[in-house]
Amino acid sequence: MRQSRIAAGTASLLLAAACAFADPATAQVASPDPAVAYAALGDSYSSGAGAGDYLPPDKGCKRSSHAYPVLWAEAHAPSSFSFLACNGAGTTDILHDQLGTLGPRTGLVTLTAGGADAGFSGAMTTCALGGATRCLSAVSGARTTMDGPLRDNLDRLYSAIRDKAPAAHVVVLGYPHLYRLRGSCALGLADSERAAVNGAVDHLNEVIARRAAAHGFTFADVTAAFEGHEICSASPWLHSVDVLAITESYHPNAPGQSLGYLPVLTRAS
Repeated sequence: MRQSRIAAGTASLLLAAACAFADPATAQVASPDPAVAYAALGDSYSSGAGAGDYLPPDKGCKRSSHAYPVLWAEAHAPSSFSFLACNGAGTTDILHDQLGTLGPRTGLVTLTAGGADAGFSGAMTTCALGGATRCLSAVSGARTTMDGPLRDNLDRLYSAIRDKAPAAHVVVLGYPHLYRLRGSCALGLADSERAAVNGAVDHLNEVIARRAAAHGFTFADVTAAFEGHEICSASPWLHSVDVLAITESYHPNAPGQSLGYLPVLTRAS
């Protein structure tokens, strides 16, 4: 990471409307049935923003041919495949815009959701611009949101998915740590701030996992899959801040989708 702290902060402000953490996009595991209808819902971590080769018509959803839902569908040949995940989608967007293809014959639903609702964009911007004290306070505020509004929003979304697809196996995937601590980044946030951000991601995953379990869904944790491949690692599977491609920032690249998310989904489905 070679940008100065100020440059990173400016990029983070622009990022707020685009990344998965922006405002606008345990059940027994059964073996997958290749004849099932598959619906891939969620935010930019599911659409593949950051992985490149976006499918037409793009319309800002950044649905990539390298996204884990596309790769899973190519490997398992479901009877039908609805790729509805969209960059920037929050739980309300998914509820209103992405459930139209679900039905009694839907056999598999996958999604990532919750980062936008948690208010991560504001916390990341504060961390980049405001110094350590304000950063830690902002991250704490995001954690509070996770325990209140986010929990309720997830319950509404999960209930709607189950109502529309009563027979589906639903896999809710989590989010990876953003930063490798004591890594190769010489500039940017201090490790104490990076650790706080990672800790908030852990808390977000815990909230999502609890709500998923309450609805009989499978939660698939990707933290271990991305270990050693976070920002500031030698071989990152996540983009750092990129002022030339803001929507790529803080998102998995193509290896993050194929080597991080896809194997986790394959085991969970």
